[in-house]
Amino acid sequence: MKRVFLLIATNLAVVLVLSIAWNVLDSLFGISRILVGMGLPAHFGYVAIMALALGFGGAFISLWMSKWMAKRSMGVQLIEKPATAQEQWLLETVQKQSGMVGINMPEVGIFHSPEPNAFATGARKNDALVAVSQGLLDQMTRDEVEAVLGHEISHIANGDMVTQTLLQGVLNTFVIFIARVVGYLVDSFLSRGEENNEGGVGIGYFVTSIIMDILLGFLASLIVMRFSRWREFHADEGGAHLAGKQKMIAALKRLQKAETGHDMPGELAAFGIAGNGMGEGLKRLLLSHPPLEERIAALQAKPDNAFAF
Repeated sequence: MKRVFLLIATNLAVVLVLSIAWNVLDSLFGISRILVGMGLPAHFGYVAIMALALGFGGAFISLWMSKWMAKRSMGVQLIEKPATAQEQWLLETVQKQSGMVGINMPEVGIFHSPEPNAFATGARKNDALVAVSQGLLDQMTRDEVEAVLGHEISHIANGDMVTQTLLQGVLNTFVIFIARVVGYLVDSFLSRGEENNEGGVGIGYFVTSIIMDILLGFLASLIVMRFSRWREFHADEGGAHLAGKQKMIAALKRLQKAETGHDMPGELAAFGIAGNGMGEGLKRLLLSHPPLEERIAALQAKPDNAFAF
């Protein structure tokens, strides 16, 4: 659960920083007065434009920083000149699979963790990163590693990073807009009868907006996690196409035996190959990955010829 809350906190932090920046600019340049002068409603036009800018701004800043942050937060060592036969095989496998799905070869790296895990990230399909843990290389056979690489390459080819960013942007926009509309309504109710010719707001607006940001942000995260679980099934199918159904099932079973938590920070939480455990009730709704047994069962239910490339 720690990494899920880190993911939620990252998005909320970006939106909060951008909200502060917007308020500073509005104070300096009178943006809201300009919008009113253009004929927009006194508050709601400003709020809508602000919500759109901040909602997508926060999501896309996270996306564009994702590869840079991944390298530093996970200590990824890029394989530029392979020093071992294993590193050479990793590069050749990623190159072959990326060619099969029609994308440029991503950067390939290794991060030092005893737990078996891997992730893919990047703002564009043709400028991505695939990284595997040393624990994954130590504990899996080459067939299983090949399937894991296929899973991550499928994430890139499917455009999962961009799709999740767009979804997050839309949800952020609605969260910001609705929170501030409710804030205005509550503040208007609390200050009814008072003259306010400047169109300003009181403490009721700020307190209500913050509370609604938190509540609606949490609800939005449930939708994002639902999409994250859905795309894991598709990436598993992609791994089965690229490496073979049995190899993909074997890799998931290996992860099932080794599952101990697999903490990865921030945005990377939703892009690791390993699941984030079991959950019931609300905890299950916050999982970024379906339970491994469900992923295995989904692959087993499909005929072998469904994965012919």
